[in-house]
Amino acid sequence: MTRTNYIARNSAGTKKAVVAVLAIAGTMGLAVSSPAVAQYRNEIHNDMSRCTAGSGPAVMVTVDGVKASKGNLRIQTYHATADEWLKKGKWLSRIEVPAKAGTMTFCLPVPAPGTYGVAVRHDLNGNGDTDIMSDGGAMSNNPSINIFNLGKPSYSKVGVPVGKSVKSIRIEMKYM
Repeated sequence: MTRTNYIARNSAGTKKAVVAVLAIAGTMGLAVSSPAVAQYRNEIHNDMSRCTAGSGPAVMVTVDGVKASKGNLRIQTYHATADEWLKKGKWLSRIEVPAKAGTMTFCLPVPAPGTYGVAVRHDLNGNGDTDIMSDGGAMSNNPSINIFNLGKPSYSKVGVPVGKSVKSIRIEMKYM
């Protein structure tokens, strides 16, 4: 093999190696940037194993006072900030399940330690619309909601600090 053939052959191998390294780096770059894209609107299942000892960060939410075993219960987490609390499309994770009268428990993993708000809605007739006179609602820290105060409570009233482990909270459903 001549020196020229040797250099040409190694150059081709080097090019393949560089292309492979760049492909891997690109894949890693996409993997690193993906959470920013997937940060919002994560529909998840109620996986209680994510709230066992040693797990986290997560919020284990016990919802009391579910009126009836009909319709759907939707529970969502938000960053408890003015820019994100209850803003359309800014929910982090959502679980939607058929409602069961009484008490229901959910595990909502959160991306990192921080302050989060939890919103619960019972779509009693399952039509997907908010029917103020029949549907139920509730939020973390159980802020006062009544017919005279239908506006959303401030993020500072619903914010729950979550560390590296599982934070347990109770939420009481309210119906008109």
